[in-house]
Amino acid sequence: MSSSLVGTLRTVVSSRMWIALSMGFASGLPLLLTGSVLQAWMREEGIDLGTIGLFALVGLPYTLKFLWAPLLDRYTPSFLGRRRGWLLASQVAVMLAIVGLAQVRPGEHPLELGVAALLLTFFSATQDIVIDAYRREALAEEELGLGAALYVNGYRLGMLVASGGGLILADRFSFAWVYLFMACVMLFGVLTTVFAPEPTAAEGAPRTLYEAVVDPFKDYFKRQDALRILLFILLYKIGDTMASHMTTPFYLDIGFSKTEIGTVVKLFGFWATVSGSLLGGILILRLGMYRCLWSFGILQSLSTLGFAFLAEAGDSVPWLAGVITFENLSAGMGTAAYVAFMAHLTNKKFTATQYALLSSLMGVPRVIVASPTGYFAGTLGWEPFFILCAAVAVPGLLLLTQFRPWLVDRHPAAAVV
Repeated sequence: MSSSLVGTLRTVVSSRMWIALSMGFASGLPLLLTGSVLQAWMREEGIDLGTIGLFALVGLPYTLKFLWAPLLDRYTPSFLGRRRGWLLASQVAVMLAIVGLAQVRPGEHPLELGVAALLLTFFSATQDIVIDAYRREALAEEELGLGAALYVNGYRLGMLVASGGGLILADRFSFAWVYLFMACVMLFGVLTTVFAPEPTAAEGAPRTLYEAVVDPFKDYFKRQDALRILLFILLYKIGDTMASHMTTPFYLDIGFSKTEIGTVVKLFGFWATVSGSLLGGILILRLGMYRCLWSFGILQSLSTLGFAFLAEAGDSVPWLAGVITFENLSAGMGTAAYVAFMAHLTNKKFTATQYALLSSLMGVPRVIVASPTGYFAGTLGWEPFFILCAAVAVPGLLLLTQFRPWLVDRHPAAAVV
């Protein structure tokens, strides 16, 4: 076994990677509690598709988190340090918000449901700010690709427990009890935070609120491609995100039961995502960032077309398994490259703020662009809707070609061979 392979294996099984995996789990768990699980609860209570689609707007904190990220760079809680202190506080708040969401009846109090879901996404977005900053500061530059892959796997595991496990449990218990159970599961993230080491703060970290607010943006926007990078981050996964926002109502409408969705889509599809993200992390090391972003983006677009084929096939479990395998494998690879790309762009002096700015744009498709998807699906029908989602991925791929010179220069493996 070569020394480089041994070194890679040691990095994969190191405590730093296990922490990245565990924090990814805590980050992914709350997301679908205001997404597919909440959609299924609302649909069960007779709420129309248009309203379900509009509930994507409760995810606005994920797109606006850069507004309060400077506070997390500037101030340090009196317990556990700058990163772990804020992380523990946000995780406790997430648990309380999930408990609050469990107390609301969607069919009777949709406004209260929206407020409760908005609080959950705010505290979840705050947790994400700190986790992203922690990972960037705790890992070496050469570890960011694998760290992103492990984080994505943990994130997907958290989503799996919340959505796949939540939907299966919802066939046997009320959704309110499911949410209370998920609040208890968040204790895993709390324990990780308590026992993880505090990363060393970079020299030159902001000492005043002015520096925390202004300097990260000045540092980022002095780049020549600053605006085009932001546009690329906005567009790269837009089609994939639009499609995934409406998949749960889609599965239910074409005849799949909640147990079939939870078993095949969530549990079976999880392993495809795990394989995809790990494969993506390895391929980034071998092929470079540019080639991976380009190749994975094409695969993501093609996998979205698979849902259009499933619309024709109907409630066929083998077809569902095949489409989900391809889609999750592609999504895992694409997300690993996407997250690693953003991490490489951040300055460790302003990690929380700069990463929050970049990842906020990553959340725009999930929140704003995804909000009218219920109306699109209802007007166009499922098959044309998914074809549209596949097509809107093209502009992001075309924009990527403009970054080839400096991406290839920074990652020599990305050169065409």
